[in-house]
Amino acid sequence: MAVDQIDRSVLIERPRSVTRSQTVPVGVNTFRTTAKIVGAVYLAGFVVGLVGSGLFQSILGATGASANLPAVAASSVLLAFGAILWLMAVAGDAAHGVLMFPILKRYHERIAFGYLAARIVDAVFIAVMVLFVLLQIPLASAFVKAAATDASLLQTVSGLFAQGQVYAYDIGMITLGVSGLMLCYTLYRAKLLPRLVAGWGLIGYAILFVGMLSEVMGSGLGLASSIPGGLWEAFVGVWLIAKGFSSSGLAQLGKDTSQIEAAR
Repeated sequence: MAVDQIDRSVLIERPRSVTRSQTVPVGVNTFRTTAKIVGAVYLAGFVVGLVGSGLFQSILGATGASANLPAVAASSVLLAFGAILWLMAVAGDAAHGVLMFPILKRYHERIAFGYLAARIVDAVFIAVMVLFVLLQIPLASAFVKAAATDASLLQTVSGLFAQGQVYAYDIGMITLGVSGLMLCYTLYRAKLLPRLVAGWGLIGYAILFVGMLSEVMGSGLGLASSIPGGLWEAFVGVWLIAKGFSSSGLAQLGKDTSQIEAAR
């Protein structure tokens, strides 16, 4: 009988420790870790994208590669290094969609899937842009060895690849603008960031979206339109590493989905 009583007391006492562990909302610590990782990816993407763009422009020129095949041939290693940096940025774009998906899904499932899909499309088109850049290397190698008639043809092909590079980049940035609007809307509504910061992101990505659409039509505003969103990403990268998501927003996300829907 004494053994039975001890067993019963153990069984009765066990649930108390479980109840105490449930005082912290489920997933909140994971969301804090995710914020730091997302911030680091933002900063890394900003740096490698900036350096990669600098290498591209120094070799290909600001208007493309069609008139710079000799420069490409002389600096093919640097151009390939710049392409690797851009591919790292591509991986970061896809990682953003994957990392933010569990957080966005707790607030709005359709936005979560839309953001993930837009980030993947963005990454695919930027990867296509990098491919067009890399194709300039064998063209340049053939150009320096070609006769005058063949050189003219290679220049024409280089110009086509350069134009394909520009269009792939523009479409990728348009998609980035769409994904950024979905992200910042959720950050604003869920109060995961201060509303002034989230509002800055909304405005920045809206400018990027409109500017890149106009760039496809030949406006020349693509680079200028990317500045507000680019600066926001650098700022938010530092913010998320230092402060993470806001406590009030995390408390909301720590609730069941049904509770979040009722509080909206």
